[in-house]
Amino acid sequence: MTISQLAPERALRRLELTVVRRLEGYLHGEHLGLLPGPGTELAEAREYQVGDDVRRMDWAVTARTTIPHVRDLIADRELETWALVDLSGSMDFGTSTLEKRELAVAAVATVGFLTHRLGDRFGGLMLRDSALRRWPARSGRLALYGLLRALLAEQYSGDQEAHRSDLSAALESMARTQRKRGLRVIVSDFLTPQDGEVASQIEPSWERAMRKLTAQHQVLAVEVVDPRELELPNIGVVTIGDPETGEVREIDTRRRKVREAFAVAALAQRERTRAALRRVGAGHLVLRTDRDWVADTVRFVLAYRHVAPRLHQPPKGVAR
Repeated sequence: MTISQLAPERALRRLELTVVRRLEGYLHGEHLGLLPGPGTELAEAREYQVGDDVRRMDWAVTARTTIPHVRDLIADRELETWALVDLSGSMDFGTSTLEKRELAVAAVATVGFLTHRLGDRFGGLMLRDSALRRWPARSGRLALYGLLRALLAEQYSGDQEAHRSDLSAALESMARTQRKRGLRVIVSDFLTPQDGEVASQIEPSWERAMRKLTAQHQVLAVEVVDPRELELPNIGVVTIGDPETGEVREIDTRRRKVREAFAVAALAQRERTRAALRRVGAGHLVLRTDRDWVADTVRFVLAYRHVAPRLHQPPKGVAR
């Protein structure tokens, strides 16, 4: 039984039990967050060591002692998290155990359930029907349940014109309106009009807006994928429609060249997304509708703790 087939309260209780029981043991520290990272409160200065971030140099102490010093950061006592959830037409799709939209709700629940008991504030932005709906940041379990309930209640309107959502504009709005430093979670399939291009080096339309966001906050991008978006099965002639543009095309999946061309384009799209998120310094978690999303999240957390210090520094030649 999928999440959408359950009553809202039962669905949320199941999500909470799944997250807390299976993930909590893997995450330790004052914040059970998914992403380890620096705080913002300044601590005492100490001598510079090879590998320290030069952006934390304490020039006053360095000038006074003639020895390079850096100032450590204390972990934040309160965390404000905002989740931007893409609920456009392409997210209302799924050919396995979950729809992409349900998996997006599970991703938001994962972050929320691991922080709400600490009194941290959690808010949401829902991108749907070319509009951005804001859910105020509040602390507590009931507030988080309210946000998740609102995400579950969002329904596909069937209006093709209304579903031309703009992820780039939504990211710009998030960076402009939510200025308090914290964690930003972007949940989307990151599908854009440029996805018909095979060249993987083409910059996605949302990359510049994402770079602005990562310059101010710690960002986790959750890419939601369905297996049928990666390869076509040999099932004869099928009619495929784009839920966001309304474009309909008939495809003969019996032809091997057609299936291969689709797989190449899908691989290029995923590579563009991966490369862009790496360039801007965002964490990148891939969740698939045909896989155990909790296990994938655990693997991501454990691997990310080893690369986070390098990832959150700007790549050589790239300005933050």
